[in-house]
Amino acid sequence: MKKITIMGTGYVGLVTGTCLAELGHEVTAVDIDELKINNLNKGIIPIYEQGLEELVKENKKQKRLFFTTDIDSAIKQAEVIFIAVGTPPLPDGSVNLEYVKSVAESIGKNIKEYKVVVDKSTVPVGTGDCVTDIIKKYYKGDFDVVSNPEFLREGSAVSDFMHPDRIVIGNGSPRAEKILREIYSNFDTENIVFTDIKSAELIKYASNAFLATEISFINSIANMCEKLGADVEKVAQGMMLDKRIGTKAFLHAGVGYGGSCFPKDVKGLIQTAQENGIRFGILEEVDEANNAQKHSLLVKIQKLVGQDLRDKKITLWGLAFKPHTDDIREAPALVIIKQLLDRGAKVKVFDPIAQESGKKLLGDSVSFETDLLDSTKGSDVVVLVTEWPEFRTVDLDKVKKNLKQPNMVDGRNVFNPKEMKKLGFNYISVGRY
Repeated sequence: MKKITIMGTGYVGLVTGTCLAELGHEVTAVDIDELKINNLNKGIIPIYEQGLEELVKENKKQKRLFFTTDIDSAIKQAEVIFIAVGTPPLPDGSVNLEYVKSVAESIGKNIKEYKVVVDKSTVPVGTGDCVTDIIKKYYKGDFDVVSNPEFLREGSAVSDFMHPDRIVIGNGSPRAEKILREIYSNFDTENIVFTDIKSAELIKYASNAFLATEISFINSIANMCEKLGADVEKVAQGMMLDKRIGTKAFLHAGVGYGGSCFPKDVKGLIQTAQENGIRFGILEEVDEANNAQKHSLLVKIQKLVGQDLRDKKITLWGLAFKPHTDDIREAPALVIIKQLLDRGAKVKVFDPIAQESGKKLLGDSVSFETDLLDSTKGSDVVVLVTEWPEFRTVDLDKVKKNLKQPNMVDGRNVFNPKEMKKLGFNYISVGRY
């Protein structure tokens, strides 16, 4: 059992700290936001993530998980310090390391003996060296900085942490390696990749950029399918039978990717390449293709209800960028909503989890509906943007009766086109006929 301090109680920090406590370690999570810490101490969780609330409450009860604003004390008592603060994008696409640097300075001012400092935040290559240099300004003793990138998918983060595909640890020090092995001793050692710190930092960006490339690739194929009369799902199925391509997870056409990781990491890797005199043309095209895909549903909507959208009632199913999360950062739904509002449409929104996140951003510019079926009453068209499970099982006959006209645009290919036409819907999806 290790004494671990987590710097930051955002998405990564809260999930990481809670799961490490569940593994038996004594974890103190730190944040400068007093309201957030007070709420966490009361069992109020600031994000929605399956299974997280229960684990937080149980590990607090077992006295393995603590929350505090006392940064200095938390650093001094820890054997291992995880940096899990936000690294938001700057306007030029580069990564804002302000919070990482601030934490590094606090660590340097407060450590008095050997500790392992673990970069868990998604950071550009070279950040480990930066953190090391900052700590050395204030502390002349021994310490190690390790890169240990997270591979958590929003909506399944707890499961991803407890059942990882791989654990990447970047540091050549035997002392640091031994400590990290002990922390992750519950996991299969074959899943642990030990490498140098810069390679570890790049693995995270390279992984997300590759997956984003898959998404933009299949969306581009879907656009071709629409022009040529082909079916993108059959194309994807044929591709996946090639063992070199395999997995279905990201060869699924839709309205584009969003969230806190892919958009930021793609732009961050492009910026890093440019700073080093490299033109990452493929990735630049991925970013452009994804932005275009987010705008692609407007044409489909207008095809069903006409070019003039003034006073048209349009129901959007889904705000979150993906199911099982309340995260609406870079969500395609936000782009679509803006397009519709700019053209005078009346927009109604239903999302089973992300309503509150949406209200904070959108205010009263749209109508937030509390019932899935009721959200369709009197609307000219339903636009499905997030593939929540409850949308798949909705009573489509009732949806049809509620609508002025049986129009649906399916931005995630949830329903079968032939079945929808049999039911009498005017139905348009992505890359299918």
